[in-house]
Formats: sequence, structure tokens, C-alpha cells
Amino acid sequence: MSVDMEYWESLHRVVVGAGAYITDRQGRALLVNPNYRPHWGFAGGSVDEGEHPAQACAREVEEELGLTLPVGELLVVHWAGIREDRPYPLIHFLFDCGVIDADTPVKLQAEELDDYGFFTEQEAAALLPPWAHDRLCAAAAARAAGAIRYLPPVSAG
Repeated sequence: MSVDMEYWESLHRVVVGAGAYITDRQGRALLVNPNYRPHWGFAGGSVDEGEHPAQACAREVEEELGLTLPVGELLVVHWAGIREDRPYPLIHFLFDCGVIDADTPVKLQAEELDDYGFFTEQEAAALLPPWAHDRLCAAAAARAAGAIRYLPPVSAG
């Protein structure tokens, strides 16, 4: 059977990302401050060729935080539209990577991250863009309910 490359090249393209929802015992979310963008976010990144999203999540957590954590249930799927710095839409998978003690030793990836911390949803609202804060709130709700949340398309993400 031959592959119809013209057909495949005509299909819509998306970028795939994966992130980790990690909390401390007080329920505060672990967020990171990347040195390459003006806002905080989740540990995570792009899914590399040959990976599936959960593998990318585990790899990114280890690279960015020096932590080997189990990647648990999928909490949030978020479709984000095209924006000026990304020519394709993004589909982002946010996984439950568990609860850790706030004093767990973290080794930040110096090439990409300047800081990290644990934040309540209210505190995180001042650090995250609205679409990322929506992911955070959806992740907390999904973990509590034991059900995946789908976030609808947004214009930036």
C-alpha cells in the first residue's frame, strides 16, 4: 500500500504540548518561571517526535525540575488557537503528577527556568495569563472530580 503524501501534506497541523499539575500537601500548584517568556507556567513543553504526551510530560518534569514523578491521569485537554508567535494551533495535555512536599529538593534547568514556587489559584492568577489560569482551575476541578476537563478554543495559548 502506498502512502498518499499529497493527502497527508494537505491536512491541518497542530503543535502538541504536555504539562504537569503538581501540588503540595496544601493544594498549592507548582509553577515555573521560564526565562524565555514573560509569565509563569506549568513544568512541561512540546511533545517530541516519537513521544506520546505522557512521555513528554515525564521527560520535561525530569529535565526542568530534576524530579522523577509518576505521570498519572490526564486532567485537562486544551485546544488553543494560532497566535503571533506560533503559526499552528496547540493542543495541550495536562497530567496529574501528584502531590509532593513543598520542601522537596528541586533542581531547576538553568537554561530555561529562573524560579519555581507553589501557589494558590488566587496567587497564580497574578502570575499566569488567563488561558493558563483556566488550565490551573480546570486541573484542580478535574482532580477533585476524577473527570477530564476539556477547555474550548481560545485565541492565545
